Amino acid sequence: MQRAALPAEPPQPEVRVIPVLRPLGWLADGWRDLRYAPFVSLVHGFIVAVGGWIIAALALAWLPLLPGAFSGFVLVAPILATGLYEMSRCRERGKPGDMVCALDAWRRGTRPLVWLGLGLALAGTAWVLVSAVLVALFVTAPITGAEAFLRHVVLSQGSNLFPVWVLMGGLGASLVFAATVVSAPLLLDRDTDLLTAVWTSVRVVGANPLAMAFWASLIMVATALSMATAMLGFVIAIPVIGHATWHAYRDTVDAEGLPARE
Repeated sequence: MQRAALPAEPPQPEVRVIPVLRPLGWLADGWRDLRYAPFVSLVHGFIVAVGGWIIAALALAWLPLLPGAFSGFVLVAPILATGLYEMSRCRERGKPGDMVCALDAWRRGTRPLVWLGLGLALAGTAWVLVSAVLVALFVTAPITGAEAFLRHVVLSQGSNLFPVWVLMGGLGASLVFAATVVSAPLLLDRDTDLLTAVWTSVRVVGANPLAMAFWASLIMVATALSMATAMLGFVIAIPVIGHATWHAYRDTVDAEGLPARE
């Protein structure tokens, strides 16, 4: 009796090793792409800034949600930059990296890319809930205003809330970063499945731990500065990092063995 053939496993893209300081070049490339189509790029950043203002307004209504709301918002950033990836992709192919190009990325959005976005949204929502639970467990004093929030949550007066929150948040953010650092551009560029894209992203981090740690640090600094400027920094930071992420993907992944997504 003849056995049914097992389905072939999808081909795995090759992962490249890069210099530790190569992320600085990605930022330069991202800035160049922003200057090539400044209006469309800055619109992406402005939308994220507006999203930050809305989240801040909602979270201020219940201060215990504030830390998780902002950090959860950052977790979904890789999917928010989809249009920026496509603009850099178009420019690389000699096409205008304009608004039509950015919108095309969303119109032809692949099912794996949609699932990735849903996964990031769930991760962000889960972290908001976890943060609220941590505040409820560790803070016994009533949080009646900004001063009480700063004293009992940020400074952890009478508890170890902040170190625990940072430890858990850092672990979660590291996992999300490893899974998404190049997976979204790969899904946009090549016809592959979500698991292959995520595993390729993890392999990139494993092959370049120092360079990826440096890249993550640059993103964290840009995010912190953006929040410190009442979200206005996101107008510049999001397009630069979004375009730079496309170049990070192109530098670290050789996906020529996969069919192009048209």
